[in-house]
Parts: sequence; C-alpha cells; structure tokens
Amino acid sequence: MRREYNAEALKEQEMTADPMAIFDRWLEEAIAAGIDEPNAMTLATATPGGRPSARVVLLKEMRGDGFVFFTNYHSRKGGELRMNPRAALVFDWHTIARQVRIEGSVEYLPPEESDAYYLSRPENARIGAWSSPQSRVVKDRAELDALQWEMEQRFAQKPLPRPAHWGGYLVRPERIEFWQGRPDRMHDRLVYEKEVDGWHLHRLAP
Repeated sequence: MRREYNAEALKEQEMTADPMAIFDRWLEEAIAAGIDEPNAMTLATATPGGRPSARVVLLKEMRGDGFVFFTNYHSRKGGELRMNPRAALVFDWHTIARQVRIEGSVEYLPPEESDAYYLSRPENARIGAWSSPQSRVVKDRAELDALQWEMEQRFAQKPLPRPAHWGGYLVRPERIEFWQGRPDRMHDRLVYEKEVDGWHLHRLAP
C-alpha cells in the first residue's frame, strides 16, 4: 500500500524560534481538521538495558516546559521511566500528512498537580485508577470486575483521593522533529535540537 502526499513545503524561514509554538499551531490545525483524538501520542520507553516498549497514551497538557500525561506509576512504562527517565513521543496525523517526533527527559509532576488533574476526572475514571493493577497479569475479566466492585464499595460513602501509585509525568523535550509529507517521498523534515544557548533548527533528508 502506498499513498502519495502533496502537502505544502515546510520552509525554515517560516518556522519560529520556539518549536513549542509550532507544535501548538499544528495541534490546533489537527483539531480543526477533525482528526480523531489528535492528542493521542505513541509513548516509547526503554529499560536501562535498552529493551524498548511503546504504547499510545493521551497528551493532557502542552506547556512551555514540555508535554504532560498521566498513568499508573506501577505500570510497565512507569517502571521503565523510574529506572530510565527518558522517553520518545510520536504524534501521527497522517490525514493531514504530518507527524511530530519528540525526545527528552522525563520527571514526575508535583503531587499537587497530579491531585488537581485526578480530581477533575469523572468518578468512574477515578475508581479505575484504584481498581486496575495496570500491566500485571490477572486471571480473567471477572477478577478485574471484582476489583472494580471492591473499590466502588470501599469509596461508596467516602471521598476519592488520588492513589499514591497514580499521577503525572512531564516530558521535557530536547529534540522535536516536524515531518510533512511531500510528493515522491521527498518529505520535509525539520528538527529542533536544544543546546545550551537555545533551540537550533536543522533540515534532515527524508
């Protein structure tokens, strides 16, 4: 299978000094194009020995210092980030012939920020954070349903505080690549790399 791309060219002189501003504009354009869950991103992590794993999570906030997502700290990705706090992200918006690739360091969000986001979630999602032993082997679906029922009973008449094993991460970007599909597979790839004196922009061969 092959698709020909005919997007307009990416030109260095049209890129801003701050790649986060470009990302924000591209995300808004993905939203305007009607892409389903444009904030979905592939998150790649690795063990200290270099064994990688990847999964799709949702970007919950993009701000000047990076990209925020939330998950179970005891999950596979949580364990890998604890031992090797670096990650890569990919936003794939092929409907508009665009991708964004990000690499950087990862750190925990402050507890108060995780608390605030957790309390903004629907009640069933907050129950789920308590119920699911994420990434661990379970016997069957009935075991998961029983765990959920147990938590529903436990918190039936009580507040739902954030569990200590669940919270947010901030990916601080050190490299951001903007990819735009072009004819004849001669795609545009412009990459920002963060150095001591700020961001530097380079063009990569497709």
